[in-house]
Amino acid sequence: MNLNANHPAKYTDCLIPLFAEILQGRERVLDPFAGTGKLALVKKHGWQGIIICNEIEPEWVETSPYPVDEWHICDAAHMGWAEDASFDAICTSPTYGNRMADHHNAQDASRRLTYRHMLGRALHPGNTGAMQWGLDYRIKHTIIYRECVRVLKPGGIFILNVSDHIRRGQVVSVTDWHKVRLMELGLGLLSDRTVETPRMRYGANGGARIKGERLMVFEKRPDVELCR
Repeated sequence: MNLNANHPAKYTDCLIPLFAEILQGRERVLDPFAGTGKLALVKKHGWQGIIICNEIEPEWVETSPYPVDEWHICDAAHMGWAEDASFDAICTSPTYGNRMADHHNAQDASRRLTYRHMLGRALHPGNTGAMQWGLDYRIKHTIIYRECVRVLKPGGIFILNVSDHIRRGQVVSVTDWHKVRLMELGLGLLSDRTVETPRMRYGANGGARIKGERLMVFEKRPDVELCR
């Protein structure tokens, strides 16, 4: 096990105080795609409550430097440890379906900031970090989002941080798919904005990056039935 594993896609620093502001008044918060648990830094920006993180790869849990209150290691599609309607907020950033999902065992010395290369081994079969944008990606995230709706309280909020990417010179509209899917599952959109953030400049599309990341906030309607 690689105890020096470094997650390649942690939250951008400027998003943490925004999360803290949105989460004010919410006491029990889940990140189902937690990585190393950086969401817990909202505690340094005046937010008080409990951060519970779910992550599929144990190395990133074991090397976490953040003040997470409770960890669970499992596939976010099957969070059997979490009771129905047990969180008043979810805040997360899913994988983007971009080239960070490349998972071949490269032999050359070129720099690669992918999930597989940063972890140092093949990913768990259920890890969306190995999924390029496509049908499998969308099916898997739909299952995970159904599970998120199940554990979110009526009136609870869902904060989503996600980004589009460039593929063969064209913008892949990943963010709009996530937005529409969550609304189809019973979440109402409260806000949607783009936050300008520094972008990675490596890879085939290093010179043509999307300028910012989408930050969307949803609310679970009281009439939504549990997604099972």
